[in-house]
Amino acid sequence: MTFPDSALFAAAIEFPRFWAALGITIVAGLVRGFSGFGSAMIYIPLIAAVYSPRVAVVTLLLIDTIGAAPFSVRALAQCTWREVLPIFLAAAIAVPFGTMALLVVDPILLRWFMSLLVLTLLGILVSGWRYHGRPSFPVTVGVGLFSGFGGGAAQIAGPAVIIYWLGTSKHMVTVRANLLVYFLLLDVALCVSYVAQGVFTQELVALALLLAIPFFAATWAGATLFHGTSDLVYRRIAHLIIAIAAIVSLPLLDRFFR
Repeated sequence: MTFPDSALFAAAIEFPRFWAALGITIVAGLVRGFSGFGSAMIYIPLIAAVYSPRVAVVTLLLIDTIGAAPFSVRALAQCTWREVLPIFLAAAIAVPFGTMALLVVDPILLRWFMSLLVLTLLGILVSGWRYHGRPSFPVTVGVGLFSGFGGGAAQIAGPAVIIYWLGTSKHMVTVRANLLVYFLLLDVALCVSYVAQGVFTQELVALALLLAIPFFAATWAGATLFHGTSDLVYRRIAHLIIAIAAIVSLPLLDRFFR
């Protein structure tokens, strides 16, 4: 696949739904900037509703890979590899199956899955529940498989791993490094799987590049604008926005928003 030419960029911008996608991207970036999480849970269901699940998943993967790679590489020396590798290997096994689901499952059914998954995971995050059991091989493999499938099918791989690792007694610096490295490795595995199964197209790459700049700018603005204010307030705002995004994106409401 060659780099998209200027005609593809122009066509993406001329498409009427691009401007809705731009607004969604900015909101997702702002939430990511001030709360540190939640961008996928806003971006994926709404972009899937505006375009399709495939467009949402591919563009977010490219945006996240471009934006997160420089920070993730720095964490390679800080992570605990004996914890990262088992969960990543399990995830890598599940990624191709998630990718197949993205390609063969009916888009409406997949959108239901995305929206309901987001609402379920949001409920867990809001409740503050964490896994406090002793890490074991079966649990680690199960979390990795769930994360890998969710990443391949819906680009929502994070919450399961985050909840799992936050429940351990590890220092937050180590947990953060583990997460950064895990997501870097998973993004690479997802890119390989998407290339192998023909998910990437020049049109999607062009759209991702157009949305990447406003996403990064909004992330920076969110982090700068809301710096020093109550973390609790912003988390509540982020939770509310995520809930609204998941509900609005339900296929049941298409007749009102499409």
